Amino acid sequence: MKPQPSTTHPATAARRALALRTRAEALSAQGQSAAARELARKGLALVEAAFGRTHLAVAEQLDTLASVEETAGRRELAHRHYLRALEILERASADDGVSTEHARSHVQVLRHLGSLHTSLGAYAEAETRLRAALELAERALGRDDVECATACNDLGVLYKFTGRFAEASRLYRRALSIARARLSADDPALAVIHHNLGGLEHARGRFRQGEPHARRSVEIRERALGPDHPEVAADVAALAAILDGLERYEESEPLHERAIAIFEKAFGAAHYEVGMALGNLAAVYHATGRTEEAERAYTRALAIKRKTLGARHPDVACTLNNLAYLHQSEGRPRRAATLYRRALELFGAAFGPAHPSTRTCRANLDALRRAGTAARGA
Repeated sequence: MKPQPSTTHPATAARRALALRTRAEALSAQGQSAAARELARKGLALVEAAFGRTHLAVAEQLDTLASVEETAGRRELAHRHYLRALEILERASADDGVSTEHARSHVQVLRHLGSLHTSLGAYAEAETRLRAALELAERALGRDDVECATACNDLGVLYKFTGRFAEASRLYRRALSIARARLSADDPALAVIHHNLGGLEHARGRFRQGEPHARRSVEIRERALGPDHPEVAADVAALAAILDGLERYEESEPLHERAIAIFEKAFGAAHYEVGMALGNLAAVYHATGRTEEAERAYTRALAIKRKTLGARHPDVACTLNNLAYLHQSEGRPRRAATLYRRALELFGAAFGPAHPSTRTCRANLDALRRAGTAARGA
């Protein structure tokens, strides 16, 4: 159905739509996806009726609606909304040039679309979008604008996932420098960067260097959002993973459990974040000798990841690799080999042969084969 002509003054429509966007974003972050979606759609209908379907305000509202759908796990729908927003912004750029407001919205949509591609494992597409976001931010807003910090952070996330750790570190530290100069010490945007710096050190196996960043992200966001917010849970889960690397399981296990409880309450038991946290808790169970609990948690995590990410996503490969290691340690080499081979196929397709995850999985499979050969020789 086409939007009906508006009897609302455009300035009033814009104010109302902004209020709806702000409330929708808050509800989405709290896990109230249905209510958030309703408000975002109302805002979209309002600005389409007031301004037409190709106005900057429509692109901004589409960006919010896409973010709501992405948080709820409806990634295909989010992708369509982001693309429509980007089409509006690109057409306006070609026709009218770029105002500061327009450029900022354009950068944000490019960032969000690129980050969605990162989460889907579409890394080439993600890099194209995220590099374009950073270049536009630098050109239109200035190299020290906060939007440049955010663009650096998002591109750093991609490089961390794809094993380009030195590039990720450079981008994160540039983001942190800009954010510290532009924002207050307790701004949640700083928590995001500290979270990612901690995650990078975790990926490098440098857990002690990562712990201060992980703790700082928890401190900032707890003060800003309270102890039971899903974004706090993400920070808590990241800190727990670092403590796992330090083998401080008595500290990490209750943090994993806390994160899972918050995610399940906010998003439901089958959400992607629940699957990620369950996989980490399973590793704790395995490390502390509770193999049956570990297998159940890995199996549930694997089912969630396959449903939310697709069967070929590298996060699925991570869980397959860890479940294979559990089977290997329990004397089930055939089951382990099957899972290792599947994980190796997925890692190779996503990252190539030189990525740390691909190399680790291949080394695990080779070790299993050598152990089998030695056993037969004995």
